[in-house]
Amino acid sequence: MEGRGTVGSDVMTTLQQGVERPRRRFSWLWGPAFVAAIAYVDPGNVAANLTAGAEYGYALVWVLLAANTMAVLVQYLSAKLGLVTGRSLPELLGGRMRTVPRLLFWAQAELVAAATDLAEVAGGAIALNILFGVPLLLGGVIIGAVSMLLLAVQNWRGQRPFEFVVMGLLLIITIGFLSGLFVADVSWTSALAGAVPGFPDRQAVLLAASMLGATVMPHAIYVHSQLARDRHGESAKQLPRLLRATRWDVVASMLVAGTVNIAMLLLAAASLPGVGGTDSIEGAHAAIAEHLGSAVGVLFGIGLLASGLASTSVGAYAGASIMGGLLHVHVPMLVRRAVTLIPALVILGVGVNPTWALVLSQVFLSIGIPFALIPLVKLSGDRSVMGRYANRPALRAVAWLVVAAIVALNLVLVWLTVTGAL
Repeated sequence: MEGRGTVGSDVMTTLQQGVERPRRRFSWLWGPAFVAAIAYVDPGNVAANLTAGAEYGYALVWVLLAANTMAVLVQYLSAKLGLVTGRSLPELLGGRMRTVPRLLFWAQAELVAAATDLAEVAGGAIALNILFGVPLLLGGVIIGAVSMLLLAVQNWRGQRPFEFVVMGLLLIITIGFLSGLFVADVSWTSALAGAVPGFPDRQAVLLAASMLGATVMPHAIYVHSQLARDRHGESAKQLPRLLRATRWDVVASMLVAGTVNIAMLLLAAASLPGVGGTDSIEGAHAAIAEHLGSAVGVLFGIGLLASGLASTSVGAYAGASIMGGLLHVHVPMLVRRAVTLIPALVILGVGVNPTWALVLSQVFLSIGIPFALIPLVKLSGDRSVMGRYANRPALRAVAWLVVAAIVALNLVLVWLTVTGAL
């Protein structure tokens, strides 16, 4: 099939094993989507969800349900593109662009990756400060060092062990952020009512735009196509089964990520109504510890720490995918991790408010989303690229509606942030 690339011997070995044992359980084919799902529970999402619950109770539950539904479609299209073509989204774009547009596209993608890294390192540093009183700069260094160890697992042991490590961190994140629900007095009737779309007031519209607009992350779109391709290799015979398994992989992983985000909102709605200071992670942690007890506060901090470690590792993986695909330059991932850590450490070292840095990073992410999302939908619906696996008309229509909604909401988010309305 046109555009299919070659894979390493380790991937081919995995493929051969899959051909020899075609009835291998679908669950063994899962993993890439769980790595990509880390982007949906990174530190940048925590304050927004807690603020929504503290200020509006259960009224904005529907926002997270809608966001997660859109994320399922987007991540499946990314994985499908990588499986069918044998190339990642950055590789496909790099092979279709002339030199100058390709370099400009790479520059914006790298800025997005740097912004992502800033949010994740800052979030991890805040977690270390919350749990152990570690200064932010030193915390950033520790987060960077540990993330390099996690990436070394991928370099030395292959993708599957890396997936297991990231999935383990996702489990810790889930426990850390869901633990408070066991002691909070959640009104499940009100939570169910919050699944019905509606806005209590104008400020709720602004907050919903922030929550929805920052849901789909550009680096998750780029990297999922490579994760799926690298994990499963290429085989026309196996492709239908891999696509079915990938759908379940995406649905299961997004269900976990969505549950974590909704749990944060429910926790705040039940325990922090009208409590100020939850617009920063530190403030949210202090409020949770005060209202639900120090044990829940510690578990929250552990979940945040795992979120920072996992997301910064996946972000570095995504950055390597972007550079390799668009520049055709393959820098060792550990070297790249060390270099891209510098801007985040500088920001922390000069004393910039980490919450403000997180807000700024969300602006960059919002700007970068159309550059990833529009090509994804276009390529996945192109029969010259996807052959008989191209998106059908109904799916193309839904995908373009999702693109329009996400791009519009991100433009609103950027405007509101720049003008100070948020």
